[in-house]
Amino acid sequence: MPDYQLKIRRYDPESGQPAYWEEFGVDLPAERSVLDGILRARYDQDGSLAIRCSCQAAICGSCGVRINGRSRLACNTKLGEAAEGAPNGAIVVEPMGNMPVIKDLIVDMDAVHWKKVQRVVPWLLPEGDPPAREYIVEPESMIDITQSMACIHCGACVSACLSLEVDPDFIGPAALAKAYRFVGDPRDAHAEDRLIDLAEDRHGIYDCTHCFACVEVCPKDVAPMDQIMRLRRRATQDYGIKDGNNGYGHEKAFTDLVGKYGLLSESQLLPKSYGDGSLIRAQVKPAAVRELTAKLPTVVRGLLSGKVSPKTALIAHKLKDQDQVKRIFDEVESKDDRLELNLYIAGDSGGDEEGAMAEAGQEA
Repeated sequence: MPDYQLKIRRYDPESGQPAYWEEFGVDLPAERSVLDGILRARYDQDGSLAIRCSCQAAICGSCGVRINGRSRLACNTKLGEAAEGAPNGAIVVEPMGNMPVIKDLIVDMDAVHWKKVQRVVPWLLPEGDPPAREYIVEPESMIDITQSMACIHCGACVSACLSLEVDPDFIGPAALAKAYRFVGDPRDAHAEDRLIDLAEDRHGIYDCTHCFACVEVCPKDVAPMDQIMRLRRRATQDYGIKDGNNGYGHEKAFTDLVGKYGLLSESQLLPKSYGDGSLIRAQVKPAAVRELTAKLPTVVRGLLSGKVSPKTALIAHKLKDQDQVKRIFDEVESKDDRLELNLYIAGDSGGDEEGAMAEAGQEA
């Protein structure tokens, strides 16, 4: 018997046949990669088996696939490790999701991933005439964007993104992480313009559902969802952008309710979100009135089913120790600076200011 079985999804659009599964047995040690197994199967058994690869060292990002249902780099996944979670003993290898398949394990990155990256204007937009040589910035001012700069554009996060499954027009985790790379760059003079654009887009920064799928699959710890949250904080807290998607209002309503009650009041969260964080504005702002009117059938169904009672809908409940929650809330809100925890930067701070900055990142 071969050391490992690979169950690979095959598809050739030129054949006119539907996709099918084919198994290959490979004799390789456990520490060899799944990519090694696929290449061995192609060399020994079927030369038509298609996969895109280049460096084989988890640097180029070319060999992204789904292994046992999880988006990964084939070169960075050991056969022994993959076999442990393989159903029925066969390592299942499929092309990445949310992108059209060109052949077998090769997907069309241009149609989705690179198209969305182009959408966020992935280059610096400095102000004024260029300098005689190069733009000089202090190293400390670049710490905040080091995590987003680590992206190798493998597309694993795009493949795993649940928002993209529901809304194919969503800009996506990789492109939005790339957007933060320029929003956070001190050399770029159009951070506010970029944020307004991404906040007003129905498929932009507020289309992310916080599912953490992109964080879990990223091979370089870029944590795209974290970069999306940073874009939101820059838009709402730094620039006060009141967008048509109610992202600003929802964040303000959420934090204000936690500060006041320690809990979310669902009956207040919805109108406050539509009213830029204000119950009064929700009753006079035409767009908010339209949104709330459209939600009335849902409210009525909740009341009729008993899921929501008139009392809980009208009277918000406070936590027993709400004064302690408010004390913590006020302490955080009183800080002049907002520090972004950058987990990508690691090292011994040695107790000095420079090392502390390297561990925690700088103000976003």
